[in-house]
Amino acid sequence: MKKQQLPFFMALIGLMTIGINLNSQESLPEDLRSGKDFLPVSVYTAEDDQELLKLFAGLRVADVSDGMDKAGLPGIGLVDPSILPLWTDLINFSHRFAGIAVTARYVPTQKPHAGKRTPEEFDKWEGEFYSRYSSEPYADLIRPGTALVIDDVEEADIGSIGSYNIMEWKGRGCVGVVTDAAARDTDEIALEKVPLYLRNRGRGIRPGRNEIESVNRPVAIGGVLVRPGDVVVADGDGVVVVPRAQARAVAAFAREVMENDKAGRRELYRQLRLPPDASIKK
Repeated sequence: MKKQQLPFFMALIGLMTIGINLNSQESLPEDLRSGKDFLPVSVYTAEDDQELLKLFAGLRVADVSDGMDKAGLPGIGLVDPSILPLWTDLINFSHRFAGIAVTARYVPTQKPHAGKRTPEEFDKWEGEFYSRYSSEPYADLIRPGTALVIDDVEEADIGSIGSYNIMEWKGRGCVGVVTDAAARDTDEIALEKVPLYLRNRGRGIRPGRNEIESVNRPVAIGGVLVRPGDVVVADGDGVVVVPRAQARAVAAFAREVMENDKAGRRELYRQLRLPPDASIKK
């Protein structure tokens, strides 16, 4: 090859490379245009879930947070502290729970509201909206030990969770509910003693306000990624989410932290002649 021909061939190779890149870029958007999930979701058996939950029985959020630190996950999984329990029980700690995440995501609707209608027409519209756009398909995934995690429209006044559906979820085996948005009927929910962790109190119904977007896909709650199958632990300190892959190691570290803490406080109770309570029981 003559020296003066080299620039020509280099330019030709460059054009061929550009053509290959253009072709690959042309096909890539078509693959993505209909939507693509990049975070994988695993499916676990009920037996696997129950075995894992035994390791978290009785652990506090503080213990689990320390366990995450020891497992090399400092700051991971700590949900925004503004998401707190609706009610607390300082005798038996029945507001606390550890569960396996089932996730759901609601998004704002672009569909028009019903407007002014007769009561009969409004009831019909409301029922159709619930069934077609803002339903609860995740309810069928609830089983004993489920922690239902609902990513909802934080900025809107929507009570997606109420005193009826939360009791229905409890009946299916749900041990607690976490949302980054609102719930309504909060007085009744507190009386019903279903563990609920939320950001706000809401009032509006779902029809005309939100739609179900996905079920059992990764969601973000209070700045934290939650994947289906992760372990969710909640108490008066808030909520922590433990990635499934590290859950066993975290639980082992957390158990050691809790047992050492209880042992130390039992001795302090003895010295101060305080009657024992649920917080120091073995």
